Amino acid sequence: MFSNYGPLCTEVYDLTKPVGHSICGDIEYYLERLTGTTGRILEAAVGSGRFFIPLLESGFIVDGIDYSPEMLASCRKRCRERGLNPNLYEGNLRSFSLQSKYEAIVIPTGSFCLIENFNDAKDALKCFYNHLMPGGRVIVDLVIPSYWRTGEITTSVFPLSTEEGITLENKPVEINWVDQYTLSYLKYEKWKKGKLVDTELQKFVMRWYGIEEFKLLLESVGFSDITCSAEYNYKKQPSKESTLVTFEAVRK
Repeated sequence: MFSNYGPLCTEVYDLTKPVGHSICGDIEYYLERLTGTTGRILEAAVGSGRFFIPLLESGFIVDGIDYSPEMLASCRKRCRERGLNPNLYEGNLRSFSLQSKYEAIVIPTGSFCLIENFNDAKDALKCFYNHLMPGGRVIVDLVIPSYWRTGEITTSVFPLSTEEGITLENKPVEINWVDQYTLSYLKYEKWKKGKLVDTELQKFVMRWYGIEEFKLLLESVGFSDITCSAEYNYKKQPSKESTLVTFEAVRK
């Protein structure tokens, strides 16, 4: 019934998140935190390269992994246009197996929260741990749903040409305080000369974590030297107003 990051979603993503578009300063923050990293870096949930390509163009050795073939196809196209030929892998974050070991694994701007199941999230962190070299770091952003408004439907319009465009309806359905997730339905519709030519319906789930809860989760996997930073200010302690926190942790 539902699509997962299909062609229409990818088109909208490419329009709204072009290469180098920094979301709340994430690219600048990560470039600073990765200063001095000379080994390989893995971006998990690489998408279509918004964040990935600036790392490559800054001289880092970066691989990428994502489970959406449409997103990866877009990323490869964007890389080719810039003369880049990085390693890009299709795989699930909770169970991937790559030959390389990494000095850092990064997953910015809340993508980790798209892993719906708590046990799957723990498996993903274990997978990250196993792909890090000793002393390697994971850097991961988590989003806190302070913005949530159940039932507040919004519609956005994305023109592609004078004859063609995509509309996106975002319908927030549920916030589950016990199981800690939000559920929205995203309806993409592509129009040409006023006629509907394609549509996609996406079930969009975001999981959130308490600060101490996520620290314990990282520790249970084996990570140490854990730091937490609010709103891309290194080691700034989160407050009740915080909407985004970044964890760093080291493989022993």
